[in-house]
Amino acid sequence: MLGRVEWKGDSRVDCFNEAGDCIKIDWDDGPTPVQVVLQMIGACSLADIQVGLKDRKIDKIWIELDGERAKTSPKVFTKITMTYYVEGEAPKKLVSRLVEKSHETYCTVSNMFKSTVEFTSNVVVNGELC
Repeated sequence: MLGRVEWKGDSRVDCFNEAGDCIKIDWDDGPTPVQVVLQMIGACSLADIQVGLKDRKIDKIWIELDGERAKTSPKVFTKITMTYYVEGEAPKKLVSRLVEKSHETYCTVSNMFKSTVEFTSNVVVNGELC
């Protein structure tokens, strides 16, 4: 896997993958690199949930993330709470199991941090806390 980051002036950078796809970051006027890392933990885990729900009719999936960071530099994440929301034909036990498996096995991004970050999660399916 290869990546490239190009400074575009001021607080802007363009981030490219091998295929040339680009994510633009402006840490003064948009998400900071640390915020993007937090969001990518959510994006990776959300993919696990969506794929695991297979052919079920799902209207919406989202994850709200709350990251706590160390008070002194390096201000690494120390705790991340993730609340998963699923609306649609999704059995609560299945969604809970998918969230657990995402953190244990499948989500590459969160697994890179699990030795140093305390992860907690909540699951809400069709408005009901599981």
